[in-house]
Amino acid sequence: MKEKIGPYNKRTIALSTKHQKEEAIAPSFQRILGASIMVPSGIDTDLFGTFSGEIEREGTMLETVRKKARLAIKVSGHPLALASEGSFGPDPSCPLFPCGIELIIFIDDERKIEVVESDLTEETNFSSVTAASAREIHDFLEHARFPSHRLVVSPEGKMDLSLLKKGIGRFSELEEAIEAAARGSPTGKALIVADMRAHMNPTRMAGLEKLAEKLARRLASPCPACGAPGWGVVGVIKGLSCEYCGSETELVAQEIYGCASCQARENKPRSDGKMFADAGECARCNP
Repeated sequence: MKEKIGPYNKRTIALSTKHQKEEAIAPSFQRILGASIMVPSGIDTDLFGTFSGEIEREGTMLETVRKKARLAIKVSGHPLALASEGSFGPDPSCPLFPCGIELIIFIDDERKIEVVESDLTEETNFSSVTAASAREIHDFLEHARFPSHRLVVSPEGKMDLSLLKKGIGRFSELEEAIEAAARGSPTGKALIVADMRAHMNPTRMAGLEKLAEKLARRLASPCPACGAPGWGVVGVIKGLSCEYCGSETELVAQEIYGCASCQARENKPRSDGKMFADAGECARCNP
């Protein structure tokens, strides 16, 4: 096998997780960068917020993911760290459909840089339903991809940690949890939600794997000006021309590449090769 070269070859990177994200992240970092991933013992990322709501996330996704990575540096003593943060809800462009936003950060305290990558995807099983019995939610279970994807059950309208059950993967366990939560709910119903923790959600884990590869490839790209790792897209310029009338649209026309260390910037055409916007995407042609 050809020896890998680069600043992170044979280096150890601390990953802040308690949900087995190393399974999705480590392969790309080893294959592309020659770096190994370690998870420091004793890290509890739930302190920064939970999907099930018993601990609210404070601050933005970026602020939270940065805190996670900083915790990994503090606990492990390593100057290199990774962390990710996910958020799920209605698609901003089409609220009828769910979507997921995944953010991943790499911090290199030796070079005083941080590199962030993100992804918005509609490939998610994020969903919820209320019911008094598991027999009422057959369609929901199929949509949530149960039992390969786990579920969370709690009383509707009330936070009761004694009745909050996570990681449910058996129907008998689901029946019991729903009945107990419904009895303890002011509405007489349980709230059943897809468990979005990475180790309980193969779809999310697959998305995280793709994002980790994207970040690893970026870290393997040196800045053409100063040579620092992390050369990649840092912004966009909108205004892609309509193929029919020539008007500028809200679609991305160019991507702004930048360095994580110096101020080098370069505008490039869209990486997908799209040269014009369709008339249906133009506010003038399709008001």
